[in-house]
Amino acid sequence: MELIFYTTSQCHLCELAEALLVNTPMPEPIPVDAVDIAQSAQLVERYGTRIPVLRRNDTGEELDWPFTSDQLLNFLR
Repeated sequence: MELIFYTTSQCHLCELAEALLVNTPMPEPIPVDAVDIAQSAQLVERYGTRIPVLRRNDTGEELDWPFTSDQLLNFLR
């Protein structure tokens, strides 16, 4: 499994989500690809009011902010 982390610069909520992701204990590391939505009009349209968003590449499931450490762990199971 890999994650896509939809974010953008100067996004305080994105920084909070990133800190939670980094500090949530996981049994093994999960690769995360950060994507700045500002690079694509299509991504801005889809995620502009929802970021930060985590997306699993194996299932396509998305987790919108706000989320807790427990919600994150459940999302990753």
